[in-house]
Amino acid sequence: MTPEETAAALKKPIGDAGFRFMADPLTREAGKALGLRGRPLYFLGRGGALGDVDAEVVVAAFAFFPPALVTEHWNAGRAVMAPRDAALAYADMCNEWGRRNLTGLAGVERALELLERVADGAAPYGLPLFVGWRALPRPDDVPGRLGQVLMVLREHRGSVHACAVAAVGLGPLEANVAGSYGEAGAEFLGWERPYPAPEPHRADWSRAEELTAAAAARPFAVLSDAERTELVGLVAAWP
Repeated sequence: MTPEETAAALKKPIGDAGFRFMADPLTREAGKALGLRGRPLYFLGRGGALGDVDAEVVVAAFAFFPPALVTEHWNAGRAVMAPRDAALAYADMCNEWGRRNLTGLAGVERALELLERVADGAAPYGLPLFVGWRALPRPDDVPGRLGQVLMVLREHRGSVHACAVAAVGLGPLEANVAGSYGEAGAEFLGWERPYPAPEPHRADWSRAEELTAAAAARPFAVLSDAERTELVGLVAAWP
């Protein structure tokens, strides 16, 4: 398989893994135990890898959310605990999610080996949220470590996508309504109506998707054709 084919095949399973971790009721319960409920856990847990920065830095890194919403929940979370501590705690929650959900799957050791080579070999330039997550310490056990590496790779695609959208000149709301989930996606991320018409922005969105696909594929070039085929087969066999 080519790097492009591999990235396309793994886009959904990697994206879904990160979403399932963040939406897991046990993740939310762990956040509540720290005093972080709902969106403050999400923004401080993910964004805390950037360090103790002003909210506008987190707005820039998250890219697709309403700035006022990010600012509100980042500051609310930061009033409870230091961002770096929240990031470490969130990574621990990700490790626990991996242990609950990835233990015993076929080929997890080999999948971790290959995915970790991809994540650790990816170019860091212009991708601070990805690099922040990549720099967080990882546990030694395979399922816990794999859960975190999947999240790191999810942050890579999300970060290159943010760069691509910025490169074509789309604003965050326009990108949402023109994108795959349309107005439902904009509403989910907290944007208030009225929304702009999507049609004038769809050509730019398509160009951003092309740029994202190309950038997301590059890290997989560290693997051989046979290794990429093997990796896709391993992940495809997981439930």
